[in-house]
Amino acid sequence: MSRWRDIKGGKKDLPSEHSKNDDLKSNICTSIPARIKAFIVDMFMIMMPLAYATTYIFMNGKDDFQGSEEARWSLSIIYGLIIITFWIAKGQTPGLKAYNLKLIDAKTKEKISFPKAILRYICFIFSAMTIVLAFLPFFRKDKKTFQDLVSNTLVIHTSYK
Repeated sequence: MSRWRDIKGGKKDLPSEHSKNDDLKSNICTSIPARIKAFIVDMFMIMMPLAYATTYIFMNGKDDFQGSEEARWSLSIIYGLIIITFWIAKGQTPGLKAYNLKLIDAKTKEKISFPKAILRYICFIFSAMTIVLAFLPFFRKDKKTFQDLVSNTLVIHTSYK
């Protein structure tokens, strides 16, 4: 922090607000509630129509769907392919776009690559199956999830990019 006397005398430059925001937000993910809301929007816009179609069009109702392990895993794979496509093409799923969030590579600050997107989705599935990893961002200062840590990605607010 510069002293006002030094800045007024021309010895030091006044730190710009934009550079402080870039430094502050460069390694910090966006808020947890915004990410949860975006996830819920994605579940309702993408997963629910897929689940409905699988249950009532391709199968003979909820009992058949619940009894079929293959149907549930194939639904997860199809959902994953759709999400991965959104991540690669735009860096945003419909839920992320609704809350002005974007998924970027932590190093390049650009959209993520296909292998990184697959790794991130696999880590997401693993994190969802283990309750401990699902609560990881609540205990980290930078709010990174398990999939963010493994795939080296960030979910940022689009006004910071």
